[in-house]
Amino acid sequence: MQAIQSHFVGLREYLAPVLKESKFKEHGRITPEEFVAAGDFLVYKFPVWGWEKGDDSKVRDFLPREKQYLVTRGVPCLRRAQSLAYTDADEDAERLVSFGDGPSSGGDGDEWVETHAGRKATANPASDASALADIPDDDDDDISRGVGNMSLGGHGTGEQAVDTPDLDDIPDMEEDDLEEEDTATAVKPKQGGSGAGASGSNQPDPSRSNLLQVRTYDVMITYDKYYQTPRVWLIGYDENGKPLTPQQIFQDISADHAQKTVTIEPFIHSASLQAASVHPCKHSSVMKKVIERMNNSVVAEQLARDAKSGSVSPSAATAAKEKKKWFSRKASGSSKEAAAAAAAAENDEEPEGMRVDFYLVVFLKFIASIVPTIEVDSTTSF
Repeated sequence: MQAIQSHFVGLREYLAPVLKESKFKEHGRITPEEFVAAGDFLVYKFPVWGWEKGDDSKVRDFLPREKQYLVTRGVPCLRRAQSLAYTDADEDAERLVSFGDGPSSGGDGDEWVETHAGRKATANPASDASALADIPDDDDDDISRGVGNMSLGGHGTGEQAVDTPDLDDIPDMEEDDLEEEDTATAVKPKQGGSGAGASGSNQPDPSRSNLLQVRTYDVMITYDKYYQTPRVWLIGYDENGKPLTPQQIFQDISADHAQKTVTIEPFIHSASLQAASVHPCKHSSVMKKVIERMNNSVVAEQLARDAKSGSVSPSAATAAKEKKKWFSRKASGSSKEAAAAAAAAENDEEPEGMRVDFYLVVFLKFIASIVPTIEVDSTTSF
């Protein structure tokens, strides 16, 4: 069944026309040229991403040969998505905690929300103050007596006198061949050995390492010609570098999307690779809403900057917008004057708004909500 579905999806994408007109603000969709431009911006700003060409038999002719898809490798996944689930159980209850100066503060202190207030603290003997042994306070030990007999001036008599050595008697560091006799110098391992046992002894034991062992993912972004949006693919590896099974991958996917909008499918730029894919059927509608909100803020910032520089006043920009809306309403009369006036209104200088270069930066922030524990969003500075 999956093979038939894969052939159907491939045929549908093959027959779909290539988008030529930019519609990323109106519909959330982008052209292949805009996908490459947004990918170049992502690679330039965040070098952890890079272009790949894929298999020669899977080349998409509407994309440049060397820029078929984007990839970043070794993306960490610190925990499972289920650990972020919030329930109504008693152990997940919340309560307000006041940090006032006491009863006399009259409730004016800051209040904070304590989450998971019902969970019991795990018993840790090391953190129990009552389990710590008392430290003896013995002033008559040898260390105390030795410190008490010390003299900072060094002008003692008898046993307390300290002889200052002659500086000429101190050997020079260059006189000793420390390089040959240094036992801390790493010894070159012998070429021979007892096979796998000899080579395995030099490898660090992961269980004794102080490094955090986590899952990692390879994240790819391709262009879907049918939906005219980017598409994300995930390949996971466990703590030992072995590929994850589909069930293990779904542990790192939000429960609302696992096995629904995220499925295991053949990677479109490889003849044999299987990867988890986020289905792009809703990408354009979500991106349209996000871009509208971001574009409004970007336009407001540009208008404020232009007004500060004196190039255009806010009232003039508002009047231009109203003029454009008025001519668009009059255009329904299909008169030549209304069409010419509408074209003139279109040519009025307006803020550029959000550029298409930022499309993939915004797109990764949307994908981060689907895979909350996989750190796919490396664009936190934007």
